[in-house]
Amino acid sequence: MSIRAKLAELGVALPDAPKPLAAYVPAVRVGNLIYSSGQLPLLNGALVSGGKGKVGLSVTKEEAKAAARQCAINALAAMAACVGDVENIERIVKLTVFVASESGFSEQPFVANGASEFFQEVFGENGRHARSAVGVAELPMSASVEVEAIGVAKP
Repeated sequence: MSIRAKLAELGVALPDAPKPLAAYVPAVRVGNLIYSSGQLPLLNGALVSGGKGKVGLSVTKEEAKAAARQCAINALAAMAACVGDVENIERIVKLTVFVASESGFSEQPFVANGASEFFQEVFGENGRHARSAVGVAELPMSASVEVEAIGVAKP
């Protein structure tokens, strides 16, 4: 099944690559590797529900997990734009997930599963990846989560 067909089956419309908030590009290709910049849980230019605030305080871990999924969708859009088409992405190799965490919150891996599970749904075995899930004090726009992805482009 094509990536585009899998996205349609999941009810996911891949957005245009998110616009950078500062002096960087959404994704860069080096050789066959595609590096996405950190992507926030933006949809139509605004943070999604659960996408703003501290996890464990104003945002539940379930809301943040859903926001991490939106970050992954945006990361995929950035990588697809970088290589010309989503079908040119072969696999996902690494994610870094940053979670704006209230003091004492330690379930960053649960939140990160929102992004990980999305890539596994889309790419199957080629969506399984290495990952870091990191708690941080603050993120841009007061976002609850941010995701960076590294993928492999088809030759």
